Amino acid sequence: MADKVLMKGNEAIAEAAILAGCRHYFGYPITPQTEIAAYMAKKMPKIGGTFLQAESEIAAINMVYGVSSTGKRVMTSSSSPGISLKGEGLSYLAGADLPALVVNVQRGGPGLGGIQPSQSDYFQATRGGAHGDFKMIVLAPHSVQEMAELTVKGFDLADKYRMTAMILADGTMGQMMEPVSLDFAASEPVAKPWATTGTKMEREHNIVNSLFLQPDELEKVNFERYERYKVIEENEAMYEEYMMEDAEYCVVAFGIAARVSKNAVAEARKKGIKVGLIRPITLWPFPTAAFAKTMGKIKEYISVELSMGQMIEDVRLATECSAPVTLCNRVGGMIPSPEQVLAAIETAAKNGGAK
Repeated sequence: MADKVLMKGNEAIAEAAILAGCRHYFGYPITPQTEIAAYMAKKMPKIGGTFLQAESEIAAINMVYGVSSTGKRVMTSSSSPGISLKGEGLSYLAGADLPALVVNVQRGGPGLGGIQPSQSDYFQATRGGAHGDFKMIVLAPHSVQEMAELTVKGFDLADKYRMTAMILADGTMGQMMEPVSLDFAASEPVAKPWATTGTKMEREHNIVNSLFLQPDELEKVNFERYERYKVIEENEAMYEEYMMEDAEYCVVAFGIAARVSKNAVAEARKKGIKVGLIRPITLWPFPTAAFAKTMGKIKEYISVELSMGQMIEDVRLATECSAPVTLCNRVGGMIPSPEQVLAAIETAAKNGGAK
C-alpha cells in the first residue's frame, strides 16, 4: 500500500495538479481556497513552473486561456464570487475549445455572502458557467483523497475532450485534513495538433479563436460541440451507490452532504428502513443511468443539499417524476446534520412516498 500523507483538501488539489503535469497556475486569493494558491506559490518556482497572482480573477482566467492555447496543462482556482468574475473567460475557453482545469471551493452566497461551506454554485457550474451554449465537465469530490484523484481525472478529461473541467468542492472539503495517497499513474500525453506552438514553417498556422462572425459557421461549431457532449454523457458519468440493492427510499447527495447522508442511511437501516444513497461524482454529465435502474422501485428520493434546492431539479429530470423528490437542506454556510437527514428519511418512510 502506498504511503499516505496528511493534507488539507486544497493542498491535495495543488499537489495532484503538479503530479498531473500542470506547470502553470494563475489565481487570486479568496477564502476558502487560498491554500491552493499559497501551495502553488511555493512549489511552482522549484519545479520550473509558473505561479502568478494576477491582478484580478478576470486577468487570471485570461492567462489560463493564453497558456492553454499553447497546449500546456494549466489551472486556476477560486471561490464562488471569484468564479463569477471568471465567467466571461470560461465562455471564451469553451468557444475556442480549449482544455483547462478550474477549481471552485464554494462559499455561501449570493453576493459576498459568507466564507463558510456551500453548494449553491451547482446551477452555475452544471449549466455552463457563463453566457452561450456550452458545458463544463463538473467533478464533485467527497473526500481529500477524491480532491486529489479528481484533479488528475479533470486534467485528463479536459485534454481528451478539449474543454474545461471543474472541480466543484465545498469549503469543508477544501479545509478538512485527511490521509491521502498521491501514488498516481502518469497520464498518457494527448496529441494537440491544434496548439499554437509555432509552425517552424512546417505546417499551416493554427488559430485559436472564439469569434465567428458568420452565423452559419457559428451554428455549425455549436452543433459539433454538442455532438461531443453527447459522447461525454454516454461515457464519462460517474457515481457511487451505497446500500441501494434493496432500497425503497433513495438519498441523493454529493460532497460533504454525502458524507453526512451515509451516516444517516446507516442509522435508518438499523431502524429497519430500506434506504440507500446515490452520490453523483460527475454533476455534469449527471449520472442519469444510476436513476434509471431505480425507477419503479423507489418510493421517494431525498435530495440533500447545501443550497435552496438546485441538484433536486436534475434528480427530478433523471427519475422522470416516477416518485416524489423532496429536499433536505441547510444554507448560508450551515451543514445538514445526520439527525436532520435521518428525520427526512423517517418522514419519507412514514408517508410511504405519498405525493
